[in-house]
This record gives sequence, structure tokens and C-alpha cells, in this order.
Amino acid sequence: MSEYEKAMRPEDLTRLFVERSNAGDAAGVAALYEEDAVMAYPPGEVTVGREVIRALWEKVLANAPRFEPEPPLPTLVSGDVALTSTPPRDGAGARAQVVRRQPDGSWLRVLDQPEFVRPAS
Repeated sequence: MSEYEKAMRPEDLTRLFVERSNAGDAAGVAALYEEDAVMAYPPGEVTVGREVIRALWEKVLANAPRFEPEPPLPTLVSGDVALTSTPPRDGAGARAQVVRRQPDGSWLRVLDQPEFVRPAS
């Protein structure tokens, strides 16, 4: 992971995610997660572990989707844990991540809720 820019602020993770995703770099996206991170994706499923997250992003990025930066909502920080979030462009809920400060001062994602699915009414 040392070849990648590190997120030195919790908010850097979203920017790095967009840059690496748009470059088609699944390994770079996975490097933003702790080894045992949990991601609520695909919708209705859970993906656990950096290597499984990398494999998932390889499939997603094979379709060359374009990600646009989203303005962050205020970050909540408590010691070495923070909650970051962004409102999706469609205004439906928010994307949210729990991130943790690493021993070197950088931040990695621990829990990732990349999209909220509205419950059926």
C-alpha cells in the first residue's frame, strides 16, 4: 500500500476513492480500507475484507463508471474514529463511512455504506 497517497484527513478518503475509481484502479480503491473492513455493497449484501472488496471493485470498474466528487457533510471525529458522509446527487439519504486513524496518522475505512436503498413502501 505504500505506493499510494495516504488519506491524512478523514475527508481525503472520498477524494482518493473518486480519483482511483475513475482511473480504474481497484487495488488502489481497496487500499483505502482496513484489512477486515465491511462494505454494504452490492445492495442488500455485505462484502467483508480488503481482498474481497478489491475483487468486487475490479468487476464494478470493468464497466468504466465515472464518479463525480460529492461535497462532504461535516465529519464527526471521536479520538481515532470518525464518521464521514456525502449526500448523493439524487438527494436520497446519504453515503456514510466509519474510518479509523492508523498508527502512522493516516485514515482508512472500517465500515462503508456507499448507498442507502429506500425501503419499499
